Amino acid sequence: MTQALYRKYRPQSWDAVVGQDHVVTTLKNAIAADRVAHAYLFAGSRGTGKTTLARLLAKAVNCTNPDPTKRPDNECENCKAVNENRFLDLIEIDAASNNGVEDVRDLRDKINFSPSQGKYKIYIVDEVHMLSTPAFNALLKTLEEPPPHAIFILATTEIHKIPATVLSRCQRHEFRRVPVDEIVTNLKHIIQAENIQADDDALIQIARQSAGGMRDAQSLLDQLSSTGDKITLALAQTVLGTATSQTVLDVLNAVNDHDPAHGLESIHKALDAGADPRSLARQIVEYLRGLMLIQMGNANQVEATADVKKQMQAHAKSFSTSDVLRMMKTFNNAAVDLRGGWQPSLSLELALAEVLDAPTESPQPAATRHTKP
Repeated sequence: MTQALYRKYRPQSWDAVVGQDHVVTTLKNAIAADRVAHAYLFAGSRGTGKTTLARLLAKAVNCTNPDPTKRPDNECENCKAVNENRFLDLIEIDAASNNGVEDVRDLRDKINFSPSQGKYKIYIVDEVHMLSTPAFNALLKTLEEPPPHAIFILATTEIHKIPATVLSRCQRHEFRRVPVDEIVTNLKHIIQAENIQADDDALIQIARQSAGGMRDAQSLLDQLSSTGDKITLALAQTVLGTATSQTVLDVLNAVNDHDPAHGLESIHKALDAGADPRSLARQIVEYLRGLMLIQMGNANQVEATADVKKQMQAHAKSFSTSDVLRMMKTFNNAAVDLRGGWQPSLSLELALAEVLDAPTESPQPAATRHTKP
């Protein structure tokens, strides 16, 4: 079975980590100075490298290289065991499925046993915010005074759900979203190594679609490469669902012409053909975002084909900025609304009706400022 790209290209050394230099520097210095904390909390959005850095830290503290600045060296037996997922003293726990107090008590009972292979036993608790309140309470004392051979690394995407009593017992690191240019550089390295043909515009589209998550970007590249064709911008937009469909243009034209019948007909025709209502709403929002960028003088940031950009330029002149902002907010609510589940088209219909019900402003040139005599 082919290994997924995000697993194949998971960083195995500090230098390979992308976009988290502030965390890497702190951890490397702690290793070099032999001042590793007993508990860490890694917080940040998905796919930004929390588990990867947790594994690197686990590898570094158990690396047998005599020079601390060269740990992990990926050459000693312990490093190789971690890389090959056979290191007995690295315990990864999914808090989403082991979130009860009994699970934590079981962990607490076993933590006093000495390490089997390395110097430290590393406990990586992923999605730790999923633990129940009794489970957190059971974990507190262990976090505060763990055995000298144990290190906890807690990872979460929702730090606001972590009790303050747990936060105060951990060294906290915030993971940032990875910048688009750094994601694109990483993707270029992968396509070169994997002999994948891809346009730069397509890689930029993938990077923006991933919203700062390196793992998401690599997974999207993996998905697109499986088509067997050269990855172009048009292919990326089509597969990822970001291509501007004719329905979007029809809906915007209906709003511009104040023709609700045509707008509803376009929506129903798309839904009858199998389109997802929220996906369609997101496409409308993305198109409106393009209009906003054009109106604000950032047309170069709009990812679209030449024909769609031409249509966007026309719509950007037809609608005022306040109209575009109002429509974007309304359709964005439809994209995240779950209340219309029993009637899939309801949220879109309400959004269209709300947009058409409000008075439309004509784009006005900047008013001449008059001063009193």
